[in-house]
Amino acid sequence: MKRIILCSNTSWYLYNFRRGLIKALKNSTYEVVLISPLDNYSEKLKDLGCVHYGIQLDNKGTNPFTDLILMHQLYKLFTKIKPDILLIFTIKPNIYGGIVAKFLNIPTINAISGLGTVFLNDKISSKIAKLLYKISLSKNKVIFENKDDSQEFIKQKIIKKNQVILVPGCGIDTNSFKSKSTTQNLSNKITFLLIARLIKDKGIVEYIDAIRVVKEKYPNAKFKILGSYYFDNPSSISKDEVDSWIAEGLIEYLGYTDAVLEEIERVDCVVLPSYREGLSRVLLEAGSMSKPIITTNVAGCKEVVEDNYNGFLIPPKDSKSLAIAIEKMIELSPKKRDTMGTLGRLKIINEFDEKIVIKKYLNILTP
Repeated sequence: MKRIILCSNTSWYLYNFRRGLIKALKNSTYEVVLISPLDNYSEKLKDLGCVHYGIQLDNKGTNPFTDLILMHQLYKLFTKIKPDILLIFTIKPNIYGGIVAKFLNIPTINAISGLGTVFLNDKISSKIAKLLYKISLSKNKVIFENKDDSQEFIKQKIIKKNQVILVPGCGIDTNSFKSKSTTQNLSNKITFLLIARLIKDKGIVEYIDAIRVVKEKYPNAKFKILGSYYFDNPSSISKDEVDSWIAEGLIEYLGYTDAVLEEIERVDCVVLPSYREGLSRVLLEAGSMSKPIITTNVAGCKEVVEDNYNGFLIPPKDSKSLAIAIEKMIELSPKKRDTMGTLGRLKIINEFDEKIVIKKYLNILTP
């Protein structure tokens, strides 16, 4: 039996986004070993019947000493476990795990689930990260969740075209993410929900600016935000900002919850004005639950939504266009919104179902 390591920057990620893949690998020809920092989901990973090793990892830190410690941890674990193959997710594991794997000559597949702030600025730290990416990914097969991201890596000469494999995100369990309701609310009382970490790159400021405009015409429309604060990020939204929006009567802030399905069920439309995604899990969940969507015409979002089919696409960083799209959604008949949601679910089932993604991964790992 072959031994495979799956490595990520959080146990939460492995459990919530790769649980189906882990189960499928265990049921095939692999002994699965998991490596990630300890968090509330580490024990749940063990409950899947896998060996789990905890590591210390500073996701947002740029201290080279802590990154060297991470490389040392991975070196010890890789030499102890002796895997036949590595499958690595998220930025720091991809970079430093990839470099260690090169040194140990371990076959590795890297999965890039999004470009992150590394590719949204031109700082020295970003240039260093791109160089490290080039070293760690050289000659490996690299999985991307959208074509734009792969082309960006090729354009910046981090990888070559023949290294690229496209997979439609992490997939979605369409049997679990399925709406119990089939009837939309009255058009002037519909509820919108934005699900994201509280950072500006998710388009939260544009969402707020659009709400101010829409509320003047449709005071009964409701707007919610679900997601955790992310203070370590340079574009983080402060608690004072959120509190001021609540006081202004613009939003209801739901905080963070694992019960995302229930919150999506309670609304009529999901909004994500993100500047860029890998392939948005939030949009996959919303689409699977037959909710019409408003999102930006950018990588990682435009793959899920077809304009005027299962939602509306708008330019990024454009609150005026977002307000217009929200008003258009309000003005649609309940039947039309239902139709959009139904078409969206069919698109998710046909293109992004977890079974499709898992099959692609198994084909990649066992050619």
